[in-house]
Amino acid sequence: MKVLIVDDEVIIRTGLSTVINWRELGFELLNPAVSAEEALARIPHERPHILLTDIRMTGKSGLELAAEVKLLLPDTEIIILTGYDDFSYTQQAIREGVGDYLLKTSPPQEIIKAAMKAKQRLLDRWATLKQGHIQQTAFRDSLLEQLVMEGRLNAQSVEQIPQLLPKLRANNASFQVFIIAATGWDEATIYANSLHFAVENMVGELFNGETLLRKDYVLLVLSQEREAIDLQKVKLEFDRIGRKLKCRLFIAAGCSVPNIRDLKKSYDEASFVYSFKWFANREGLVTYEDVKGIPGGRTLSSQEEEEQLISIMKSGNPVELRYWVNETISAHLADPSVTPGSFRAYLNSLLISGHRWLERLRAIQAPGGEEALPARLLQQSDDVAERPDETLYKHLQSLMDKYRELAAGERVNYIKRAMIYIGEHLDNNLTLQQVAKHVHLNPNHFSEVFKRETGLTYIEFVTRERMRRAMELLSQSPMKISEIARHVGYEDVKYFSQLFKKTSGKTPSEYRENN
Repeated sequence: MKVLIVDDEVIIRTGLSTVINWRELGFELLNPAVSAEEALARIPHERPHILLTDIRMTGKSGLELAAEVKLLLPDTEIIILTGYDDFSYTQQAIREGVGDYLLKTSPPQEIIKAAMKAKQRLLDRWATLKQGHIQQTAFRDSLLEQLVMEGRLNAQSVEQIPQLLPKLRANNASFQVFIIAATGWDEATIYANSLHFAVENMVGELFNGETLLRKDYVLLVLSQEREAIDLQKVKLEFDRIGRKLKCRLFIAAGCSVPNIRDLKKSYDEASFVYSFKWFANREGLVTYEDVKGIPGGRTLSSQEEEEQLISIMKSGNPVELRYWVNETISAHLADPSVTPGSFRAYLNSLLISGHRWLERLRAIQAPGGEEALPARLLQQSDDVAERPDETLYKHLQSLMDKYRELAAGERVNYIKRAMIYIGEHLDNNLTLQQVAKHVHLNPNHFSEVFKRETGLTYIEFVTRERMRRAMELLSQSPMKISEIARHVGYEDVKYFSQLFKKTSGKTPSEYRENN
């Protein structure tokens, strides 16, 4: 936050600049100005947030400066410093929007207090403005969702459209929904999000429509005032975006509708088309007409595929399992007749095969034992359309982990190994994923079984063991508390002390004294 001091007396300028440590208080001190005229020449470029000015100077006065600054930058906080304790000056200062009026004889603490109050007033105003913008954006997105995804449009919504969705005029001739997915940058989430953000920006520049940014796609609602939407022109613009951003685009187009109230129909068609994104390596602009006649591919896994799957499950090798999943899915998706429905059925067929094999083994090992586990099948909510390989792999890896438990003959042997591993690595930044990897288990499955067998979550267990070890070191060694904190995995000594007191009821120092 920038501060500008204005005073024609060098001793005042120097004193205010040096006596108060502005940087320590969170301010950037600009070079002081020797007159109101100099300040007015610099303010449009330097844009200070807080102005400390003398009231009487050669040339324009501080009050005249305040009045002009408020016209240029209305949000600027102004603090008047004067040698005159005159009520009439105070009244005029209030009229000019001055935030504080201090005598030059005021101690530094008073000036600091006035500056901090001004800073807080600015922060409060900015927070209010930011909250207002966030709320308006949320209202706008919610209105577009209601209109497009839910098909809800009441009298109040109609009134809000011109203000919140100005590119969608209710009396336009045609409307059409498009769902755009982009790939080609780094697959990491941060780059995928950045890519879709860039796509939304270009779509907003090139098309007369409203957009909605989501994690995996951009939704576009196009609107034409007099004629139907020309898909060929739309395609050319998307080709331009793909070349500019060096990415691949899959654009699912819904039908064109003549009324804004029918946008849900267009969205439903676009959603159906979007579900084909992974199939037959489709990219570019795809319409409902392009996919509606596709018959559907194979829905049952072959005997050869089932035998391969069982062999890999027995091996317990997750790398081999991932490779097999990728190869199997790629081969299946090469069939141009595959649809989302037939693909989901095929994946479930693979899962059922693995599940039945596992249940047969359980029945042989413990006849009449535990109740059979229900098969976990892929539901509509599972991320099949986005990452079918990852989704299937996670489900099959869970079955592989269960087989490993069964084959070991002791369900909790890997939990014991995990507990030993944790105890040996308390000084590290130990994550659940690292421990799960050590015992060759899926992190989610490991977390569930760990809680079931120990009665504690992973974090609770690690914290308990760290505190136990800290207690031993406090009572048995001369190590400093900071060294003990690091030894049990905490770089922040203050946080370690708070956690220790919460666990033991005493601070580390008190515990050491009593033990």
